[in-house]
Amino acid sequence: MKNSRQFYLVMLLCLLPYSSQADTVTVHGFIAQGLTQAKGSNAVNDDGKVSTALTELGVNASWAISSRLKLSGQLVYLNGGNRYPEGGRLDYLFLDISVLDDFDHQLSLYLGRYKNQHWLYSSTRDVPFTRPSIILPQSIYYDAFRDIAVASDGVAVKGYIQRHSGELEYNWSLGATRITSAQSQILLSPLVQGQAKQKFVHQASLFWQSVGSQATYGVSLLDSDFTYGAAALDFFSDAELTVQRFMVTWRYQAEKWQLAAELMQERLSIRGFYQPAFQRDQKGQGGYLLGRYQLSAKLSALITFDYLTQNKDDKRGSSLPEIGIPAYFGYQQSIMFGVNYAFAHNWQWQAEHHWVDGTGRLSPSLIPDLALNNQRYWQVWALQLTYRF
Repeated sequence: MKNSRQFYLVMLLCLLPYSSQADTVTVHGFIAQGLTQAKGSNAVNDDGKVSTALTELGVNASWAISSRLKLSGQLVYLNGGNRYPEGGRLDYLFLDISVLDDFDHQLSLYLGRYKNQHWLYSSTRDVPFTRPSIILPQSIYYDAFRDIAVASDGVAVKGYIQRHSGELEYNWSLGATRITSAQSQILLSPLVQGQAKQKFVHQASLFWQSVGSQATYGVSLLDSDFTYGAAALDFFSDAELTVQRFMVTWRYQAEKWQLAAELMQERLSIRGFYQPAFQRDQKGQGGYLLGRYQLSAKLSALITFDYLTQNKDDKRGSSLPEIGIPAYFGYQQSIMFGVNYAFAHNWQWQAEHHWVDGTGRLSPSLIPDLALNNQRYWQVWALQLTYRF
């Protein structure tokens, strides 16, 4: 996987010399910096102080090799504190092959590190200008899974079918994402010594919009297997993990306002890790409702209600104290208010505040940090200024 990452990087860098030689290559980018604070939790840092760990730098390029073949990629540098590992990464790099381009049916094949097209904001969360908020609803867009969910190495299909009654979009993908040691520590535990690996992620989705309607309806499925290979000296054992998600989506867009919602049920199966004979198989549920209103041409307001329970059969985590974990680790729910001020074509300023009950989406996931996340109620706010070119 390391060699494939280097190969992708070389491919992306090969795009850049063409930017001054041909109109078929476009290069864009963004620079974002902000301030954030999460008192009462380790969501941003370990001390709860105001932090500048809200940095995003990115450059993306697209090369139209022919009328049916395009190469696209993006490099980014991120610093989100404890939300995900700091540093550079290749978000995506894939060949877009136009297989079918008829009036009523378009079909594209993606090869390489393709973007996740299956959720409402999965393909736009990587750029500040194209996502609705600085911190997305954690029930669906868990920050610790950011790099795993944004893109995968493999093959994907995207298509549109036009009918008199409306438009159907369909997506299918199969691939895997390399998990670094830093990602393993955020996801599992800072104490892990072994290697986590995603064996595969298989996804499919459908979206439907009727003619004349402003509403879009969707459904998506995810199936993924992971392994953990323990080191010779390790606190944990070899493990196999399965994640399966069923999700329904809805979005309504009017002239000045929009509503969006995604609801999911997610199965998590763990065999091993804590000890060789350990087994757990449970289903969690969650989702969010997002509302956005355009106050003026430049200013918009946002509100989000977000909810997650780790176990649908124990929604408030009442059984967790039996194993020494507070009940509020079994769920997380929040309300967020935010504003977006696009004061110039290439500039935007965002501000938001989250009030949170529960710690079910704080990292690490498998070994909760009881010392730092010792409060049921906590808050996080963020300010971010973004420039695009």
